[in-house]
Amino acid sequence: MVKGKKLKFSLKFSKSWRFILAFVVACLFTFNFSWVATAAAKHYTDLQFTPLSEVKLPKYERFVLDNGLVVYLMEDHELPLVSGTTLVRTGSRWEPSDKTGLAEITGSVMRTGGTIKHSADELNEILEQRAAAVETSIGEAVGSASFDSLTEDLETVFGLFAEVLREPAFAQDKLDLEKTQIKGGIARRNDDPSSIASREFKKLIYGQNSPYSRTVEYATLEKITREDLLKFYQQYFYPNNMILGIVGDFNAKKMRSLIQAKFGDWKANPKIAKTPLPQVSQANVGGVFFVNQPQLTQSNILIGHLGGSFNNPDYPALDVMNGVLNGFGGRLFNEVRSRQGLAYSVYGSWSPRHDYPGMFIAGGQTRSDATVQFIKSLEAEIKRIQTEKVTTKELNYAKDSTLNSFVFNFQDPSQTLSRLMRYEYYGYPADFLFRYQKAVTATTTADIQRVAKKYLKPENLVTLVVGNQTAIQPPLTQLAAKVTPIDVTIPSSQTQAQNSSK
Repeated sequence: MVKGKKLKFSLKFSKSWRFILAFVVACLFTFNFSWVATAAAKHYTDLQFTPLSEVKLPKYERFVLDNGLVVYLMEDHELPLVSGTTLVRTGSRWEPSDKTGLAEITGSVMRTGGTIKHSADELNEILEQRAAAVETSIGEAVGSASFDSLTEDLETVFGLFAEVLREPAFAQDKLDLEKTQIKGGIARRNDDPSSIASREFKKLIYGQNSPYSRTVEYATLEKITREDLLKFYQQYFYPNNMILGIVGDFNAKKMRSLIQAKFGDWKANPKIAKTPLPQVSQANVGGVFFVNQPQLTQSNILIGHLGGSFNNPDYPALDVMNGVLNGFGGRLFNEVRSRQGLAYSVYGSWSPRHDYPGMFIAGGQTRSDATVQFIKSLEAEIKRIQTEKVTTKELNYAKDSTLNSFVFNFQDPSQTLSRLMRYEYYGYPADFLFRYQKAVTATTTADIQRVAKKYLKPENLVTLVVGNQTAIQPPLTQLAAKVTPIDVTIPSSQTQAQNSSK
């Protein structure tokens, strides 16, 4: 028995040592291999990459129903899934200012409130049983409804999708719940300093009452009724005011028949007119503004002015300019963050919109006692890109970054289809993105300096700081004799009612 135990111990011991020995050899080989790889490694600037392959649009078809509904179909049989989206020509920018929040609520309760045929609970149960989804929303410049379904459940899910679009019930209890949730959001809106900065900066650029910057308040929320939701819905939701796109595992011929069956008898509104866009102008030209948040240990800073739109012929060059300013190899990162050590984050970007002026906006976060120096450094870099020609290295880095990210616009067919629909919605050519790609490729160093001089307006820069007033030393008065405080106290509905009656 003793000999048997010794034998078992010997076997276990030898197996353990074989394992340990194998592990040590593997480690030595790995470390040796890593050392060889490290010795042969090149600096990232010396790496050579093959040219990007040409990006091509997947095959798709576009047609229009007799009632004016525009339809895009794009087959993709990789997975047994089908998804679709409808874009509706509507948006919060057209809601009454005294009922700010109406569009958002309409877009939400369209789905959460159920349909005439199915209550909200019934709708949820049917979709959950099929791992499907139907969602709706209305944003600033567009409304949308979408669905996701397994191929085998397509007819059922698409039918519910059509119901939500055509027969929303706008249940009162769901409206009440939505308003309660929004009230909670209003109560918490000053919890995040970056959110404060973003919200208040829009007001400084577009104006307090602009549809591109106004915010929902308790008073505007209280005025919104179910009748308002119905009226807003009935103003915009017609087939001749929509674009429907479907992508996934379906047969195009059968899909055409399904669309015709669910939407073909929906009557168009021949009197529907294209609503004029709100006028935009810069509300404040220059100036330093401040939101005091005593609890903060750092400042959130935004500076900028009114910008432009995507269809500007100079947009590709402006986007390359963004690449010169931003990123790990950009001027702002290298100078403000790395060399001066002033920022936790820093950026500067020409940010256009499709059919109204966006903004040029720069900013970041820094410690309180570096606030003034950080702002001055941002301003200096904005002026420098106007006066100091970018180097060939900077240009190539920015262009490569921009062009390399271009391929991510076509990661999957649904993403491509979404762009086609968006361009038609805003009246852009279908090949807009490819024109942009060619223009980026052709951008020169002279172009960067030209657009920087033309579009960046240092004299128009509005500066906003959200921070701790007592900790900001030197004070903001070193930037301007007058620093305008902004009160972000959340008004009660009674306070707003009293102000509006004065």
